[in-house]
Amino acid sequence: MLFFWCIMALLLLQRLSELFLAARNARIIRSLGGYEIGAGHYLCLVVLHVLFFASLIVEVTTATAPYSLPSGWLAYFAVFLLVQCLRYWCIWSLGIHWNTRILILPGSLPVRRGPYRFMRHPNYLVVAVELFALPMTFGASLTAISFTLLNAWLLLRIRIPLEEQAVYAQKEQLP
Repeated sequence: MLFFWCIMALLLLQRLSELFLAARNARIIRSLGGYEIGAGHYLCLVVLHVLFFASLIVEVTTATAPYSLPSGWLAYFAVFLLVQCLRYWCIWSLGIHWNTRILILPGSLPVRRGPYRFMRHPNYLVVAVELFALPMTFGASLTAISFTLLNAWLLLRIRIPLEEQAVYAQKEQLP
């Protein structure tokens, strides 16, 4: 159980530092004339992630005692760690454009370096994989399945179409 709580503490620190970075990047983008789209669904995204952590903690801590890591945990954890590397590659590649919100900087082209050379939304892949792999590391299959599906619904139905419309419509307007 100590391993679980250490991972939860590290993830909390990671997410908090990402929120600070996102706020800094938002200030920069806005100072350059950028604006936000899709703010209405942002709260849903935040609630989804908060409930994910709450569900994971409840499912793991209420497991039948004594708790032990499930078989195959190391494979899931290795996948989780690999996507963390992809997460930081995304953040580095986007630079000031990386954010938890959808911020548009008029006149800028979509980023095409790093993992964005190969796919349009690698950071969303990171989130999808981690929402499945992390709970499976600790045997929390209900959390893994339910939040993977909820996240897919939110991303595919709302977030990605908004982002695509804004970013790629802007690209067509450039000279």
